[in-house]
Amino acid sequence: MTDPDSPLRGAHDLPLLFSSAPVAPTRPRRRRTGPVLGVVGALVVAGGLAAAQLGANLSYDDAAERYDAAVQTTRETIAEVRADTDDLQSATGYASQLIQSDDGTLVDSASKDALAAAVSGAEAAASDAEDVLDSRIPEPGEKPTWFWELFAVSDRLADDRDGLDDLADDLADETPAIDEAQTALSDAGLTLLTTAASTAAGFEAAHPSAKNDAVIALRDAAAKASAATGIDASAATSLASLQSAAALVVSSEQAELAEKAGPLLSKRLEIEAFARSLAPGVLLEFDWNPIVSGAGGSGSMGGLTTWWWDTPGRAVIELSNSVAERWPSYSSKSLVAHEVGHAISVKCEDMYDSSTQDSIEKWATAWAISMGYTDDANGVWAYGYPPQSYIDAAAGCR
Repeated sequence: MTDPDSPLRGAHDLPLLFSSAPVAPTRPRRRRTGPVLGVVGALVVAGGLAAAQLGANLSYDDAAERYDAAVQTTRETIAEVRADTDDLQSATGYASQLIQSDDGTLVDSASKDALAAAVSGAEAAASDAEDVLDSRIPEPGEKPTWFWELFAVSDRLADDRDGLDDLADDLADETPAIDEAQTALSDAGLTLLTTAASTAAGFEAAHPSAKNDAVIALRDAAAKASAATGIDASAATSLASLQSAAALVVSSEQAELAEKAGPLLSKRLEIEAFARSLAPGVLLEFDWNPIVSGAGGSGSMGGLTTWWWDTPGRAVIELSNSVAERWPSYSSKSLVAHEVGHAISVKCEDMYDSSTQDSIEKWATAWAISMGYTDDANGVWAYGYPPQSYIDAAAGCR
């Protein structure tokens, strides 16, 4: 019997592992890092691309916004310069019409030459402006997708914006030249019109035998021409009307002189001039016939005056040939003074009673007396002596 606490005789300490082969040594375990680094690198690249894409988009949007603002400013400037250029070209066309319509009757050469020079200057200014206005505004195009495209287009938009700024400056530089040409054109054109209008008065005086209607048309046309405020269609029309009215004055005078032609022509014209001298400011037209108001034969003289209360300042005096035959007798002058008294009465309507024919005739007689023509041919023989009150009143009618 063995002691349980004593070692066994013949016992062996056995290994925990039984093997017929040698036991391999234990190796430390390695971490596999290659795939992890690849993923991280991919993430870094992706992040960089995303940042580049975002930056490119922001850069493009900013460039596009700035470009759109520049386009808007440039287009506004173009619109202003275009409007000014169109106005200048329109005025130039009408100014050319003024020059072309001149027939040498009323327009003096100095005014015409000045306007021609202004037209040339305006044409040059408009041509220069058109050259700038023809400049093209580049289209921005569609927004690209990729960052490298976005960056490239952003740079191009920045360059195009600089070009638009330069174009806007060029357009702005044209404005002073256009304004100066417009002013010169307007001044020269209006000077031509007002000069022609003022010449009309002298032209009228040079054609005293013209018909009243022709003279009135000339005066109206001159008033419209002198009232012009710009070189436009109405200005061109006003000069054309003035030229036509002047031509009518000449033709009507020629017709009147043809009717009065004959051995009494010079005396007739002297009598007409005398009558006009008595009533300055009253437009007088004359007709001559053998018998007027039943008188003219057997040494008698006749006269008849027509005037219009609603259109004062004009009258038609008809005289018998015998008035010219007896000219320059005192009796002839007295009869003419009576007829002028009728013609001028429209200027003094409130000085006498014009409700009856007798009162009207008494007034004309009184007016002749107040002018110093006391021969009975002044109306006394035909209508009797007028009241002294009429003579006194007539003295204030001039």
